[in-house]
Amino acid sequence: MNFEVQVPTFLNRDFSILDFGAKSDVRFNNQKAIQKAIDVCHEQGGGRVIIPNGYYLTGPIELKSNVNLYVDSAAFVQFSKSKEEYPLVWTEYEGIRRIRAISPISAKNATNIAITGKGILDGNGFWWRGIKKWKLTEKEWQYCLSLSPYVLSSKETEIWCPTKTYYEGVLAKEPAYDDPQALEKASLYYDVYRPVFVSLVHCDRILIEGVTLQNSPAWNVHPLFCTNFTLKNASIKNKFSAQNGDGLDLESCQNCEIVGTTFEVGDDGICLKSGKNAEARKTKVPTKNVWIHDCKVFNAHGGFVVGSEMSRGISDVLVEDCTFSGTDVGVRFKSALGRGGVVENILIRNIQMSQIKEEAFIFTMGYVLSNIEDNKENSQTKIDPEDLPEFKDITMENILCSSAKIGIKIVGLPQLPIHDLSFKNVTIVSQESMSMEYAEHITLNQVKIYAGNQMFEWK
Repeated sequence: MNFEVQVPTFLNRDFSILDFGAKSDVRFNNQKAIQKAIDVCHEQGGGRVIIPNGYYLTGPIELKSNVNLYVDSAAFVQFSKSKEEYPLVWTEYEGIRRIRAISPISAKNATNIAITGKGILDGNGFWWRGIKKWKLTEKEWQYCLSLSPYVLSSKETEIWCPTKTYYEGVLAKEPAYDDPQALEKASLYYDVYRPVFVSLVHCDRILIEGVTLQNSPAWNVHPLFCTNFTLKNASIKNKFSAQNGDGLDLESCQNCEIVGTTFEVGDDGICLKSGKNAEARKTKVPTKNVWIHDCKVFNAHGGFVVGSEMSRGISDVLVEDCTFSGTDVGVRFKSALGRGGVVENILIRNIQMSQIKEEAFIFTMGYVLSNIEDNKENSQTKIDPEDLPEFKDITMENILCSSAKIGIKIVGLPQLPIHDLSFKNVTIVSQESMSMEYAEHITLNQVKIYAGNQMFEWK
């Protein structure tokens, strides 16, 4: 690594939330007490805000500079859900300006902050999320219907809605962004605008260590435009049924370390992003200098994922000594025509993968805005070069995958193929071996793919 991640330090003094009126009680909302403790700690120069052992119900809280929110080992913090507590705001989600409810845990323009300890923080996401029927057993589906009768039908499946407002909000048309009354109109259906659990925007020197973050309304941890971010020895959890229940979405951040953390989530596990399309490219803040190591990912859409929002660029990333088990895809790079941006200088090494449901490795440019068939038909159409995403200079080495459906799949754009990928000392057991389309300068060195009764080897 050619960069250093600065970690926060704090004054050696504690502020217990009990001293500010908090109490362990299933019906008492501790939001005011917890926020007061954070505010006083911040105003007095910082230290630890202690959440002691017990059950604490709370509304949304905001971290402030020089505050370490410490969650004791037997503390369970659960966030409430009500329209009054979660007003809608303009923010950035999935790479563009969006309306969302405020996050249960947030920090903006803060320096030297942390969430530490061994306790559990629960985002109460079950009551925010719709759930696709095919992701549940029949018993689970019937249980959901006993809680709320509202169901939407789609081409793919039925979707259970946790509330009437969620149901009506999905059916309602989202207001135009230039409508001065957009927030007011959207607020009728506040809970369809699901927030990320932990939202960190324009913050520096951040540490999340030891805690369990679970049951998020949408993405679990979302640092945006942050520097010196560390996620260490934590547990990030969501059920398989958690739609958009990503573990970590590190977006337009620099100098970051993700270490010793376990992810078991309903969407992508460890995901790097940097904004979407031309709107994002106006702000030139790439994701850069990221070290991911000694992590485990279970039952996610992808173990290590880049994109599909990558328009500001992603570079200088090292992923090593990780295990991906039971994920849909092992290593996944995804983008689409219109994104623009460059993903480059990525090294992925010393990875073990097992029970991968689809591809061990996939690099695709046909993720959202267009598909490859359209790109073939329109390959002669004049396209703004700024809209062409690029994957290049990516190395995978010392990797074992014991089972997958497809070994390696690469699908680039006819206008700009995916290029300069290197696979070295890689062994895969899969049903199908490898396919490439619009790919150039792909190096295979000491690569073996056992597909069915055949062994494909590149020396």
